[in-house]
Amino acid sequence: MHLMYFTEQPMSAYDAKAGLDFGATALMFSNSHFDPVAGSRLYNEYLEHYILADELGIDGIMLNEHHNAPFCMQARANMFAAALAAATKNCKIVMLGNPLPAWDNPVQLAEELAMIDMMSKGRLVSGFVRGGGQEQLAGGINPAFNRERFEEAHDLIVKIWTEPGPFRWEGMHYQQRVVNPWALPLQKPHPRIWIPGVISKETIVWAAQHGYPYIALNTPVERTRQIWDIYDKAAAEAGFQAGPEYHGLLKQIHVAETEEKALENARQFMWMQGEFTGLAHPVWSTPAGYGSPENRRAFVEFATGRSKSPRYRPAVEKQMEELMIIAGTPKQVIAKLRILLEETRPGILSFWGNDGTVSHEDAKTCVRLLGTEVFPAVREMAKELDLKSPFETNQPVSLRYMQGTRDQKAAAA
Repeated sequence: MHLMYFTEQPMSAYDAKAGLDFGATALMFSNSHFDPVAGSRLYNEYLEHYILADELGIDGIMLNEHHNAPFCMQARANMFAAALAAATKNCKIVMLGNPLPAWDNPVQLAEELAMIDMMSKGRLVSGFVRGGGQEQLAGGINPAFNRERFEEAHDLIVKIWTEPGPFRWEGMHYQQRVVNPWALPLQKPHPRIWIPGVISKETIVWAAQHGYPYIALNTPVERTRQIWDIYDKAAAEAGFQAGPEYHGLLKQIHVAETEEKALENARQFMWMQGEFTGLAHPVWSTPAGYGSPENRRAFVEFATGRSKSPRYRPAVEKQMEELMIIAGTPKQVIAKLRILLEETRPGILSFWGNDGTVSHEDAKTCVRLLGTEVFPAVREMAKELDLKSPFETNQPVSLRYMQGTRDQKAAAA
């Protein structure tokens, strides 16, 4: 099993009441509430957590980015990835990921990722995402072209990584007279590509059609099973059998020395869910044209007061009962994780360890207990349940190489 550590890197040092009074904190909440002094402290604390995780033997550090929102301070995840390439020695640097539609020049993104792969000596996993609805508005991108830009940018990047330049690219959304970047990835044929998501059926099917592992982002157990059913059926139609190495899961999991402290800090996961801060207005998070009609309808019904938010989460106690949030001492968390693994069977598991206003010392304690007590136990359970990661099975990086259309040379481990 591949085990990762993750945090949204929240900018929690601001007046939460101001966000609640405004009613949202993404896109239109004024950046006058941002404190650069606190921001500097938090960036360096997050880096310290990641370095500690690497020293304790974590398999990967999961990074993402969001824009115009305090729930995530990473305005460009590649910058933090470059820092980790230099500051860590062993862990994979897992980008989940770069929002492709937000890039006007995918060639430059391909170069940046190649640099990170070389600097880290082949430790990059390059995940791609469509980006949230507010990211489209913040970047001045037509939401109706989101999926088209995502797929075209992906195709261009993979071609850059696998076919010699110079060549010309004349696409629907990207035109490049000369594509010939000098920086290319260390891993061959290219770094592994993992696709994260939570709602979109279209993205699940697209990932399976390419033979890319899909990472379900903090989904309930039943929803996770539904995702695997969709993925596995699409994989079978594409000509391969999916299993745990293609199934990934992100879960909010906090560990502390005492149950009392763990439960206190676990309540901070509600911070990201909007209880303490508010989130994006549904009109901003799912603008017209961004999602499928089915998903758009759910957000419109919430905006008009006819239903609860599609992202609605029950009280923290209920979430813990349903394994949406797992918290406790190492022994308690390990017991709950056995249930989670038996029910969902992922080969990739990311621990969303800290959020909100969890203190620096408590966050480090969580990382330490994960590394020294929880992860060793989870690895043993994974062996027992035969939950292998893509690195253990050495699966091809994509369907293209599974089918033998190219040299079967494996990506670097």
